[in-house]
Amino acid sequence: MRIDPLSGISNKREVLAWGLYDLANQSFTLLIITVLFPIYFKTIVAPERGDALWAYAVSGSLALVVLLSPFVGALADQFGLKKRILLFSGAGCSVLTVLLATLGAGDVALAFALFVVANICYQLGENTLAGFLPEISTPRNIGRVSAIGWTMGYVGALALLIIVVAVTLVFGLKGEASWRPFFVIAGVWFALGMIAPMIVLRETKPDARPKISPTAVVARLIQTVRQASHYRQLARFLLAFFVYGLGVWTIIAFAGIIARDFGLEGTLLLVYMLQITVAAGAAAILTGIYQDRIGARNTVMIFLGVWIITCAGLLVLTLIPDDAREPNQWAFWVVGNGVGFGLGGIGASSRAMVGRFTPRHKTAEFFGLWGMTYKSAGVVGVLTFGQVKQSLGDTASIVVLTLFFVVGLGLVFRVKETHGVRAARRSERDESPTLAPPTP
Repeated sequence: MRIDPLSGISNKREVLAWGLYDLANQSFTLLIITVLFPIYFKTIVAPERGDALWAYAVSGSLALVVLLSPFVGALADQFGLKKRILLFSGAGCSVLTVLLATLGAGDVALAFALFVVANICYQLGENTLAGFLPEISTPRNIGRVSAIGWTMGYVGALALLIIVVAVTLVFGLKGEASWRPFFVIAGVWFALGMIAPMIVLRETKPDARPKISPTAVVARLIQTVRQASHYRQLARFLLAFFVYGLGVWTIIAFAGIIARDFGLEGTLLLVYMLQITVAAGAAAILTGIYQDRIGARNTVMIFLGVWIITCAGLLVLTLIPDDAREPNQWAFWVVGNGVGFGLGGIGASSRAMVGRFTPRHKTAEFFGLWGMTYKSAGVVGVLTFGQVKQSLGDTASIVVLTLFFVVGLGLVFRVKETHGVRAARRSERDESPTLAPPTP
């Protein structure tokens, strides 16, 4: 294992700045989407609406992101707007996150409005950030650079959880009603973490800057659709990514709620999430070390295997009667390591796979499609899981979750990584000889 994860990378400053944005936006992913705000929303804002209402909030915001992503991606590529989109989406998410601290009992409509817009800003920013990946990496180290960003994200998550646990213990905060200061911390953390990336990151400017118009964006999107046959492996992978993304999004949106259903509350819940974060960070580090050696496709399949085993463990735990869950709580902590390991590895390896299949002149556009696919999975997966959980119970919902990963693994087997990389390089040479990578 390298002591310096950036060793051998020529543009260390840019890679580090890019990873710092991942570190910054973890405050929204962790505290707002996964751990604190879902429980605060369910117990304080809308105590009588159950899991389904939170599923509507998450899936509804993601549905809007799906509609916006291809247009935002095409605009960013065609007019060189990636950095500005990253700035405005991050700033908007930061401000709205702070405003979540004003919510109290019964503020359902306001909570929906704030969360939906904040999540749209966050998700569009995440897509745009991913669009920088092929620009700051090479075909040989793209998997490693992707994993560096993912690892820095989990470093940020770990630091945030330590801060939250420390504040909880020092100030004696008890119960969900005392969590509002943490929403302020999340927003401020995001805003401060954006400063370095906004200063350092540079984007490849297009050769020409035609006048911005909706027809120009539509023309670019139509061109991408017409050329879809040249990127067959990317299309195959995005289909597989959509299916197993149903499961990943379900875990992201319901991890805190599932843990609370197993009796983990207050500081114990935060410590549990701390354990998951450590496991996720370890997986991201291992992905960075080995992914470029064994291939992105093989790495994805390994982590899908981890997910299937983890879901099988969760399924067994749901069969334990409620009154017997507390004595067997240790088993839930063991399974939590699988959740963390799966989250940390599947994200970095999937993003690298898309990067390997992406021509450099279509980075924001193709990563916009990647984001659209992922968010579409969130719309369907979160909504399906929430409805099944509320109507049929925990066991049925975990069965559905397991199927997402099993079918996704089967679809990944159809993807040919080498063919996808060759298609991307051919597209670069056809677009412009200056975009073609140098001969090794």
